[in-house]
Amino acid sequence: MRPDETSLASLMALSQAGDREAYSTLLQASKTWLQRYFSRKVPPCQLDDLVQDTLLAVHHKRASYDPSRPFLPWLAAIARYRWVDHLRRVYRANEVELGDSLPAIDEHEGISARISLDGLFAMLPPAQAQVIELVRIEGRSVAEASRRSGQSEPLVKVNIHRGLRRLSALIEKAR
Repeated sequence: MRPDETSLASLMALSQAGDREAYSTLLQASKTWLQRYFSRKVPPCQLDDLVQDTLLAVHHKRASYDPSRPFLPWLAAIARYRWVDHLRRVYRANEVELGDSLPAIDEHEGISARISLDGLFAMLPPAQAQVIELVRIEGRSVAEASRRSGQSEPLVKVNIHRGLRRLSALIEKAR
């Protein structure tokens, strides 16, 4: 059976009324639709798990379906959210601990790097050096750098851009 909107919507309405056979048919048709939907989004080895996860979500959310509305957009929304959750899980599983792969930096290298950075910052206007320090070195937000420096947010962004461009030119010139 190729799932179409009308038949799926009527199967879902019957399922909500307690028809087990209609529910079984709905799940089978939804499975077929979901396999086609996900086949271009995930590797084949992840397809079955994602389809099953989505069908489980459909089962849990079936009471929220409104029979007066189309079924396929409802199913597609659930599928899309399951797919995004799946991507998050995959990316989290593939994260590498940075602490294990970074080379050890001895204290003297860190001090000399800071001295070099301070020397470069001395060649910039103080407003540019300050916001680069706040945003790029300390990791503060543009809004927070704006509050701390007394500059407007657009000015903070401009000063960061101009300052980094000037630092790049200075470093290139020193080579």
